[in-house]
Amino acid sequence: MEEEIINSQESDELKPSTDTLLVLNIHTNQVEMVKGIDQDGNLQKVPPQEKKDNEQLISVDKHGDIFSNFFSNFYRQLKNPTHFNFFKVSEYDAVNTAKDLQKYVDQASPEEKEKLKDYEILPQHNNNPKNQNTMDNNTDNQEYRFQPEQIDWKTMEKFGLNQEKLEKMNAMDALLRGFKTNTLIPITINLGTAVSKMDVRLSLQTGDTGQVAVHLHGIRKEPSLNNKFLGHQFTDEDKKNLKETGNMGRVVDLVNPKTDEIIPSVISRDRLTNELVAYRAEYMKIPDEIKGIRLDEHQKQTLLEGGPLYLEGMTSKKGEPFDAIVQFNADKRYVEFIFNNNHTPQQSQQHHHNQQQTQPTDKEAPKVFRGKELDDSQYEKFKAGQTIYIDGLTDAKGKAYQGYITFNKETSKTDFSFTHPNKLKEQAKPTEDHKTQTAVNTHSKTNEATKNVKEPLESTQQEDQQKKVRKPRGRKL
Repeated sequence: MEEEIINSQESDELKPSTDTLLVLNIHTNQVEMVKGIDQDGNLQKVPPQEKKDNEQLISVDKHGDIFSNFFSNFYRQLKNPTHFNFFKVSEYDAVNTAKDLQKYVDQASPEEKEKLKDYEILPQHNNNPKNQNTMDNNTDNQEYRFQPEQIDWKTMEKFGLNQEKLEKMNAMDALLRGFKTNTLIPITINLGTAVSKMDVRLSLQTGDTGQVAVHLHGIRKEPSLNNKFLGHQFTDEDKKNLKETGNMGRVVDLVNPKTDEIIPSVISRDRLTNELVAYRAEYMKIPDEIKGIRLDEHQKQTLLEGGPLYLEGMTSKKGEPFDAIVQFNADKRYVEFIFNNNHTPQQSQQHHHNQQQTQPTDKEAPKVFRGKELDDSQYEKFKAGQTIYIDGLTDAKGKAYQGYITFNKETSKTDFSFTHPNKLKEQAKPTEDHKTQTAVNTHSKTNEATKNVKEPLESTQQEDQQKKVRKPRGRKL
């Protein structure tokens, strides 16, 4: 239960730490949130009061040169850039910041509006310290969720740690951003009569009183998969996925033990500590492009549902092509690459236009399809290779849908279609013209319409043959 509460706090309190852009139209004085730029160079934006939970905003890198290069390119592509003032803010606080900025603009005098230039970002001044400020005056560096002075260093000293040690371990950056440390940190706990040494991952979390507390994430021998996790009972497939890849592979409803709120979430295993970590589905961000591969809507949907996706033809930083499975990781809070010999491309749930779902190649039909468990009657037909109708499926946005699934024993794949496959076959039956063409060209057969024809027929040619006799072709000069 203690593990569940800790993970609940982590999933509730750790928020996305990426940055985004706010834009102020200098002619209308309207503050909006930036989504991107269309092909014609027009700014795509959304008012803060109209932003939907899963609506993607533009994400920007917070670091000096990378951000400078990004914003310079962004600014050059924009039509009429001088009509706008841009501000870099934390994506998590963007809606509230935009509303606060709008109130300020509505009431500010011309002199007060001039002060906003101290926070505006410009491509030619991106390296100027004043332009690295955000709309929040309370912190000097908005990219961090915490500041070093908020950390209880007295408690850290009891673990044998201090700021200097953590900086040498390159652990401070992740801590201040609100993440767990990227590596295991050796600590010593001195209880007077006993001394304990262990390796842990550290994180900072805000308590109910507003104080910043240090959390220790110790190493577990194995994840606790036989007990319920925030109300979810793991299936055999869930356990297998968590052990092999670290990601459960689907969105499930979890229950907050404090509020009883039902939270659709994905679950992953911390590969360093074996701790189970949950992450709200509404916070999942899926990129439009991964290593040069543009994702279509079906592929994005696969990742939003927590499933693995096999991508071919990606390009590495060295310019070399490579293939890999990608999947959203709840612990890392982004889409990761999975290079695992036990997890083949055939196992990735790759949704192309035929929406084909791949299952483990163990020759056994799965009992659960996209979170819906088949009843005994359905399963008997399904594993026998028959096509069955399935309803009650829910996509990542909560919308219900239904369709037909067929299990292929040779490939261990589950094929999904919105239309019964037999109907598709009927629609694909060859026409009489095509049958005649095939018979004449392939099997040397004739009918009344073609008995005088000695050349191969083209499609629809037999009908024309009844009307006219082909003239012999002369040699081309």
